[in-house]
Amino acid sequence: MENKIVIHENSFQRMEKKPKELGTVYHRSLWKDIVNEIKSNPVAVFAVIFLIIIIIAALLAPLSPYDPNKLDLANKFAAPSSEHFFGCDAYGRDYFTRALYGGRVSLLVGFCAMLVTVFIGTTIGIFSGYIGGKLDMLLMRFTDIFLALPSMLLMIVLNTILKPGMVTLILVLSLFSWASVARITRAETMSLKERDFVIASKNLGAGSVLIAVKHILPNILGPVIVAASLGVASAILTESSLSFLGLGISIPHASWGSMLQEAQTYILDKPLLAVYPGLLILLTVLSFNILGDVLRSALEPKIVK
Repeated sequence: MENKIVIHENSFQRMEKKPKELGTVYHRSLWKDIVNEIKSNPVAVFAVIFLIIIIIAALLAPLSPYDPNKLDLANKFAAPSSEHFFGCDAYGRDYFTRALYGGRVSLLVGFCAMLVTVFIGTTIGIFSGYIGGKLDMLLMRFTDIFLALPSMLLMIVLNTILKPGMVTLILVLSLFSWASVARITRAETMSLKERDFVIASKNLGAGSVLIAVKHILPNILGPVIVAASLGVASAILTESSLSFLGLGISIPHASWGSMLQEAQTYILDKPLLAVYPGLLILLTVLSFNILGDVLRSALEPKIVK
């Protein structure tokens, strides 16, 4: 008897099919990593909640029934009560309302100075690290000069020479803060420009600007975000210091630093006038620093097993 072998058309296709190996697939999400890092740290949760509350309160400051600059000598040094949560200052102004408006000024100066600082520092750092050569040497020596300058002393001099105001504060703070950001972004750029995807883009004819914007910048956002969060805290603290010296926001407008400056005259008799703005500065700066540490931990590379 003859044995017949029947071969179906799809026999080889069935033989080639292999069962897929099962493994763990890790989809990394930037926001998910940040949220998980915050949830795992109770101190970070407190810092985020405090920042959210203080930002919302500052934004809603115009809803207060009191004018922060209106004098009311009948309520001079009024004690804290249900009508005046923080009491009143030496001119009868509601201290809680002035603290809210002072927060608007301090936070606005901090965020605007951070944005200008990050823009200047990131731009100089990326092009210095990517192009290299003489341009890198020139830009880094220029950066070293700003890092070596006594920034606080020069800020005081510039604020004395220029017209006091919010714009002056933002420009002066940014002028002496971008150098550290430039150093960070330059180091990251020098590491990235040797990667295969950057070299491939360059070989395909992409220009330096296109490579910097589309390939390098998105991959250095982690360190830039961390530097930005720490930059806000530094800007708020410096602005408060300058305002305390009388070189910040002009009278009668309030900032936390100017409130401290006004309270120092009555520090022995009415210490609460200094405690409220001092605590707001302390907690806000501390919260931004904690947030910066959390972002650093969340954005650093992780090994997944």
